Amino acid sequence: MKYFKNIIKPALAVLIIGLVFSSCSDNNEDLQIDDSANDAIELARSAEVDAASSSMTDIVTEVFEFDEANPNGRIQPPALPDCVTITVVAQQAFREVTIDFGTEGCLVRGHVLKGQIIFSYTRDIEAQEILITYDLVDFYFDNKNVLGSRTILREKENENGNLQFTHNLDLTVIWSNGVQASRTGTKIREWVEGFGSGIFSDNVFEVSGDWTTTFVNGNSHTYEVLTPLRREVICTYFVSGTVDVQRTNFGGIFDYGNGDCDNQASFIFNNGTEISITLN
Repeated sequence: MKYFKNIIKPALAVLIIGLVFSSCSDNNEDLQIDDSANDAIELARSAEVDAASSSMTDIVTEVFEFDEANPNGRIQPPALPDCVTITVVAQQAFREVTIDFGTEGCLVRGHVLKGQIIFSYTRDIEAQEILITYDLVDFYFDNKNVLGSRTILREKENENGNLQFTHNLDLTVIWSNGVQASRTGTKIREWVEGFGSGIFSDNVFEVSGDWTTTFVNGNSHTYEVLTPLRREVICTYFVSGTVDVQRTNFGGIFDYGNGDCDNQASFIFNNGTEISITLN
């Protein structure tokens, strides 16, 4: 999934945020513009953290489900490219799975991944809940180093009768220029359509939860899903859903629209100003 990736195009973002936050004061005008530019950059970087986090969750859950369905057979999900190598070490009911993207870079659904994701779990086909623990080893997402070691709780059936994954987030992303940000929180993915069909393209998830991104300068971005984010895997972006976004200096509601598979969304600032957004 691409959470808020490049939320606002850089030039447009600087202009819009500068207009929203400019006011009559004794502050230097150039300083206000610079601050607005920094706000736009942080929004984009927070979106990149979202993209990295959701991509890892996609891959881990997909490989887990395929391994569960084929414990003694092929372990390479057909939807992943051949440059991804998957190995399984099985000891009685315990399984450790290594997803290796290599050191040169492997193009996976539009992103270049390097390094390894290693996850483990105790296999029990009758269990209502299974805890998946994962570690990142020299892992890079589009040249950003991602550090983390957390858990995903798989529930066989939630209150709606659907399979559900609860991801406990605790990640750090380091850009090539040394900038870094940390992400903590919880994301819940409910598998609402396509489970068990054996066809990757018909899968639909709904995502809820809340999380915070904190930069080394102390600025933080908090997110709370107000209406579930609907992800149809055949579409690059969420097709609907709303998120409350609060930043150190501003906030508002991010709206993905009414269900169309497109790159159009909107952001409504706390003061009521609404802007159209084209996702990159």
